Amino acid sequence: MFIQTEATPNPASMKFLPGRVVMEQGVVDFTDADTAADASPLASRLFSVDGVSGVYLGHDFITVSKLEATDWHQLKPSVLGAIMEHFMSGDPNVTASTTAEEPATSDDDDETVRTIKELIATRVRPAVAQDGGDIVFHGFERGVVYLHMRGACSGCPSSVVTLKNGIENLLRYYVPEVVEVRALD
Repeated sequence: MFIQTEATPNPASMKFLPGRVVMEQGVVDFTDADTAADASPLASRLFSVDGVSGVYLGHDFITVSKLEATDWHQLKPSVLGAIMEHFMSGDPNVTASTTAEEPATSDDDDETVRTIKELIATRVRPAVAQDGGDIVFHGFERGVVYLHMRGACSGCPSSVVTLKNGIENLLRYYVPEVVEVRALD
């Protein structure tokens, strides 16, 4: 088994591509070992590696975040080993009871919110997935779009630039009602 790795714009996160599907549909973001314990054998195995602080499972990739004091040169071989062990074990990546997180669309959304959600789904999310992350619509109020950043996007030093110069400009161009974009913690 050959696992490719890619650096992300976030120095605390690295993207691992195992060459097979990780999540059939949706994504799951684990921010600690306790939430992963019953939900994902893969994430649990990764959290057992000293220095791992977060695991994000996408369609065909795994984004692993590390503690600040940990060096990727030391951590990367252990993470690669844990991923390889997991796939060789035949264990499921997530348990059947784990629900994949996807942003919900609602018939109650007005035209502006539907347009914002569509732009995020078709233009923003695929682009940030390339960097091992995800951005999810959280709300629109008085001209402000609220987004939640996950995976490599969470805590990324360049996320402010992505929000302001990329996403905010895109949304303001297509949706004149948008005046600002803010990230939620």
